[in-house]
Amino acid sequence: MKLGLVQVYTGNGKGKTTSALGLAMRAVGHGFKVIMIQFMKGKVNYGELNSAKKLGIEIIQFGRPTFVDKDNPDPIDIEEARKALSFAKKILKEGKYDIVILDEINVALDFNLISLEDVLDLIESKPESVELILTGRYAHAKVVERADLVSEIIEIKHPYMKGVEARKGIEY
Repeated sequence: MKLGLVQVYTGNGKGKTTSALGLAMRAVGHGFKVIMIQFMKGKVNYGELNSAKKLGIEIIQFGRPTFVDKDNPDPIDIEEARKALSFAKKILKEGKYDIVILDEINVALDFNLISLEDVLDLIESKPESVELILTGRYAHAKVVERADLVSEIIEIKHPYMKGVEARKGIEY
C-alpha cells in the first residue's frame, strides 16, 4: 500500500466490527499485517478472537466483560479506554502494521471515556502508509469530517426486536 486512508464504520445497524474483520481477512490474504484494538470489549470469548488467531490477525482487548454505563462509567472503564488509546498511539508510532483497526472507539468517545482531541490527534499521527479504521456507533462529526471513507450501517430490522438473544457465532 502506498497511501493509507482513514475509514469509519458507524451507524446503529449490526455489522461494523464484522465489516472491519472482513477487510482484515482480505488484507491478510494479500500479505498485509493487521491489528485490531478493541475498546470496551474485555475477556469475552467473541468468535473473531479464535478466527483471527488462525488467520494471523492480532486482536488486543481493553475493557471489562460487562456493558459500560454511559451516564456513570466506572473509573476502570475510563482507565481501560485510555490504555487502549495509548496502546493504539504506540502501535501507530512503531509502524509494524499496515492496517490498524480501532474497534468501538466511536462508542468510547461518545461515552466520554476518551477525548475528541486525543482521537483527532491519533488520526493525525497516523503514518501515511497505514490504513486506519474506526468502528462503532455514534461517530463524532469531526471524526467523520476527517475520514476518507465513511460507511453508515443502518438497522432496518433485527431479531432482537422479537426477543431473540445474541447468538454464538452470529452476534458474538
